[in-house]
Amino acid sequence: MKPEPRTAKGRQTRRNLLEAAEHVFAELGYQEASITRITERAGVGQGTFYLYFDSKLDLFSQLVDDLSSRVRRAMAEGAAPGASRIEVERAGFAGFFRFIVEHPGLYRIIREAEFAAPDAHRRHYTKLSDGYIAGLSRARAAGEVGDIDPTVAAWALMGAGELIGKRWVLWNGSPQPLSDDDLDAVVAFVASALGATTSANTRKEN
Repeated sequence: MKPEPRTAKGRQTRRNLLEAAEHVFAELGYQEASITRITERAGVGQGTFYLYFDSKLDLFSQLVDDLSSRVRRAMAEGAAPGASRIEVERAGFAGFFRFIVEHPGLYRIIREAEFAAPDAHRRHYTKLSDGYIAGLSRARAAGEVGDIDPTVAAWALMGAGELIGKRWVLWNGSPQPLSDDDLDAVVAFVASALGATTSANTRKEN
């Protein structure tokens, strides 16, 4: 793996390559994607590519890590300090669904990573679950949720979120966020699964 670029221009070039790769991998899949297509979309030469990445696989693995980091950030940003666990859940799910709208290729890229870059694939889910488990553990200790197993709950709700995102965000002709009513239904399900309660003040403007 190449070291991080030191200059702003270098960091922007690397970002351009990652964004180009996201589109190309999402459109063509890992096997059919090529460095030539990626560099053409990014507007750089192939020689420039190798200043930042060792290979197509290196780029793909780093793209998975990058998308994983960004989706976790999107899920965390909506939660206000001091929010209840159910408010955090609502903000997290809303942030995830918005991210899918902006990055509809996420599903294909993560799915293909299971075979093309299994270490990156596992890192994605492990890092996502680590933060989730920690938050649910704190909520259980504070009595905000029932006596649930935080690890089981985290992985179960991650799976539910993925499938809900696929059905309600991606399968509607064009990617679109959940309506408030649909998000309310998701939050009610999550609250029930966690042994918590919802209230009117859990709805926030998205």
